[in-house]
Amino acid sequence: MIHSSSQHHKTTGTDNGLNKVHLFGASLGGFLAQKFAECTHKSPRVHSLILCNSFSDTSIFNQTWTANSFWLMPAFMLKKIVLGNFAKGPVDSKMADAIDFMVDRLESLNQSELASRLTLNCQNSYVEPHKIKDVAVTIIDVFDQSALSLEAKEEMYKLYPNARRAHLKTGGNFPYLCRSAEVNLYIQN
Repeated sequence: MIHSSSQHHKTTGTDNGLNKVHLFGASLGGFLAQKFAECTHKSPRVHSLILCNSFSDTSIFNQTWTANSFWLMPAFMLKKIVLGNFAKGPVDSKMADAIDFMVDRLESLNQSELASRLTLNCQNSYVEPHKIKDVAVTIIDVFDQSALSLEAKEEMYKLYPNARRAHLKTGGNFPYLCRSAEVNLYIQN
């Protein structure tokens, strides 16, 4: 589809007086925020990235071989794949509420939306850090159980050695929901 010049300005924010934006992304959203910054590096649009429980390389999930088959699977199977990464065992009430909220959101997605998200998450792709070296990065991680491995977290630290680091004792997969006050403090600083 060809966009007119004015449509392009609206989508990039230049009509609204926005020259650069701050992007917050969690998990896949963080990966996509990095890819957006990477894709716009010749005409920088991103001032900073705040990456929460995020990753830089989809190969960490060891699912690249299944990425092309998600669209064939029924919604209940796709939901089961996603739910397999949610915390098991006892959690505090705020974490339980966050998980319940995300389960409700998951239930609202149809098969094609689920397949699209899982495909993006598992298709072989990685961030090219040299293209976003001038973007300020904050990495927010949790010390308790989350879907990300320690190796994935360490890879982010290597990729962004000058990044601000924010560590939360707990928060699971959704610290931006269950530890929102702490996450907001890191965002505001």
